[in-house]
Amino acid sequence: MNPYVPIIALFAIGFGFAVISIVAGAITGPRRYNRAKAEAYECGIEPSPQAQGGGRFPVKYFLTAMLFIIFDIEILFLYPWAVTFDQQGMFGLVAMALFIFNVSVAYAYEWRRGGLEWD
Repeated sequence: MNPYVPIIALFAIGFGFAVISIVAGAITGPRRYNRAKAEAYECGIEPSPQAQGGGRFPVKYFLTAMLFIIFDIEILFLYPWAVTFDQQGMFGLVAMALFIFNVSVAYAYEWRRGGLEWD
């Protein structure tokens, strides 16, 4: 048996489920549209006026998001290493120690610069 058959079958099942879900939603969904449904959802609160361009987010928000992504990816790399730790030997230990050291330097730099503190 071809080793790619299960992968192709899984993609076919996923694609079929997506198509069937979209078609079923279009067939069974309500079709009564009015002006209230077309408006943006605001929880019953009148929207406040914003600056032109939609307002601005603080840069601190984006820095925190980037830090989360960096450390999330670090954990993602630690899982496969931990699973195959016995087979890697000393090379795997040294490679992961250098990886953690590299990320720790970035973490210490960000901590010292105040990137982890909220004002």
